Amino acid sequence: MPKAVTIIRADLTATGLRQAAAGSNDANAARRMLGLALVLEGYARGEAARLCGMDRQTLRDWVIRYNAEGVAGLSDRTSPGPKPRLTPEQEAAVAELVRKGPDLAKDGVVRWRRVDLAHVIKTWFNVTLAERSVGAMLRRLGFRRLSVRPRHPQQDPAAQETHKKTVPIWSKPPEHAREQPIELWWQDEARVGQQGTLTRVWAERGSRPPAPRDQRREWAYIFGAVCPHRDIGAALVLPYANAQAMNLHLEEISSQVTQGSHAVLLLDRAGWHQTGGKLRLPRNISLLHLPLYFNEPAPAENIWQFLRQNHLSNRIFESYTDIVDACCAAWNAIFSEPKRIASIAIRDWASVSP
Repeated sequence: MPKAVTIIRADLTATGLRQAAAGSNDANAARRMLGLALVLEGYARGEAARLCGMDRQTLRDWVIRYNAEGVAGLSDRTSPGPKPRLTPEQEAAVAELVRKGPDLAKDGVVRWRRVDLAHVIKTWFNVTLAERSVGAMLRRLGFRRLSVRPRHPQQDPAAQETHKKTVPIWSKPPEHAREQPIELWWQDEARVGQQGTLTRVWAERGSRPPAPRDQRREWAYIFGAVCPHRDIGAALVLPYANAQAMNLHLEEISSQVTQGSHAVLLLDRAGWHQTGGKLRLPRNISLLHLPLYFNEPAPAENIWQFLRQNHLSNRIFESYTDIVDACCAAWNAIFSEPKRIASIAIRDWASVSP
């Protein structure tokens, strides 16, 4: 009978190895522990290896690893793969280039492609990378191919940051509301019509699944407002978007404000949102307009996106009444889910100090 291999470590007995194997989530490591337990119990190398589904040489290799590293050495090791062709400093430079985006006059492209970045890397660092390697590097650096968000060319980032800093310390309510608690509400309108919206669906790769889309032009407007921190909202479905409709919505919002509190209503600068002219402001509401060309989606816009994607897309409305019914059902559905509004609409920078 061949002589058993020698285990020189004494921190675990055969029983201890079997217990460790029973508690391990790694099937391969557990099998190796059982093989080593057999060796400690006096089995020959070939017999112990056969009982654990390996050959004699493999068992010997695991004994050597166990002698050097203990139980931790019995787990499989992931290969680190080839050494990166670029240094961390060079990868950081590429990441910064991707963040800034290309200069059309200088780089000749309006968006970076992998082939463009491979050319830049070759020019800058004299390193040749395949397009797939460039893509793998970008994913490793945290980049993904994402849809862009529209940005107005006259947008003022400084004004937007000032606005964000203003909201949490908003302290200029009307005189009669100076001592009242403040609630922060967001308001917007969405037009829903017969031409409808098409949204993404699951389908077989390479196909282009059909979805119904009407060509008629009846529509209605959802006037919606949400208070994310209270997880509530107030909405009306109306045929027009004008000052008269806005007055009706303000009355509805006013009825939902906590008694004894004052609501700060954040909204865009649509003509029917201006305080001059026909707009009548309830005593428990003050308006705070967003800066021009505000680039961050307001919470109400995210509500519209959720409603369109999950309730109002890929369907036909036979009449104006059907549109109104669908809008009401969609709004009621989203508010029937506890914490759904809060999860969509809360912004870290948008809060009111007590």
